[in-house]
Amino acid sequence: MRSFAIMNQKGGVGKTTTAVNLSAALADAGERTLLIDLDPQAHASLHLGIAPHDTAASVYDVLTGEASLADARIRVAENLHLVSSHIDLAAAEVELAGVVGRELILRDKLREDEAEFDYVIVDCPPSLGILTINALTAVEEVLLPLQPHFLALHGLSKLLETISLVARRLNDGLRLSGVVFCMYESATRLASEVSGDVEAFFARARDEGGTWATAHMFQTRIRRNIRLAEAPSFGQSIFVYAPSCNGAEDYRSLAKELMRMPKPAQLVAATH
Repeated sequence: MRSFAIMNQKGGVGKTTTAVNLSAALADAGERTLLIDLDPQAHASLHLGIAPHDTAASVYDVLTGEASLADARIRVAENLHLVSSHIDLAAAEVELAGVVGRELILRDKLREDEAEFDYVIVDCPPSLGILTINALTAVEEVLLPLQPHFLALHGLSKLLETISLVARRLNDGLRLSGVVFCMYESATRLASEVSGDVEAFFARARDEGGTWATAHMFQTRIRRNIRLAEAPSFGQSIFVYAPSCNGAEDYRSLAKELMRMPKPAQLVAATH
C-alpha cells in the first residue's frame, strides 16, 4: 500500500481537486483507493456528491474515538471509497488538545483497519495544525500541488519545515515524493519561469538531503480547465462529469506517472 497526504497551506492551488481526481483516476486504473477528507470544509466529500449528513459517521467520529474507519467508510465508485468530513471537524483541534497521542490517532486507526487498499489519499486542510499533523504521521509520502504563480514559493519553506519536523519527531519514514503544477497555462512566460524556479529549488534540496531530497517534479501539468471547476457543483469527479476533457486527460496522466514512480525509500536505497 502507498499512502499520500495532499497538502499545501495556501488555498486555491488545486489541492482538493487533485486529491479527488487523482483518487478517481487511480480507481479507474483498477487500484483499490481510499480517500480520506480531513478538511473541515468537506470539499472533497462534496466533490464526490456526499453531503455532511449523508453518512452515519465521518472522519470527525473517527478522530474522536466514536467510530472506526470501517464505520465511516463508504463506497462512492468502483475501487473508490471515501471517509467523509464534517464541519464539526473544525472543533477537533480544541477537543483533542488534552488527548495523549492526539497526533497519532489517524495512523493508529489506519493500522487497525482490516480493509486492503493499494492507495490511501488524505486531503489535508489548508493549515498546518493538528489535523495536518495527523495526516503526516499516518502516511509515508506527501504530494504537493503548486500553482505556477509568483506566490508559489511563498510559505513553501515553512511547509517543508513542518514535513521535516514531523519526520524527525513522529514519522521517520515521511518524505515529500512529488510536486505537481495545477492550473497550468503553458503559453505564459510566468508559468515557465515559476516552474523553473521551483525545479531549481528542489534540485538544491536534493543536494542537501533531507525529507524532500527525493522529491519528484511531475512531468504531467494539470492545465487550467473550466470543466475541473464545474465538476464539484455536480458532485462528480472529472471522469464522470467530462471524461474526455483536458482535465480528465491530465489526471489520468498524473495517475499513470504516480504508479510508475518508485517509493522514496527505494530511491534512497538506490543511492547507497
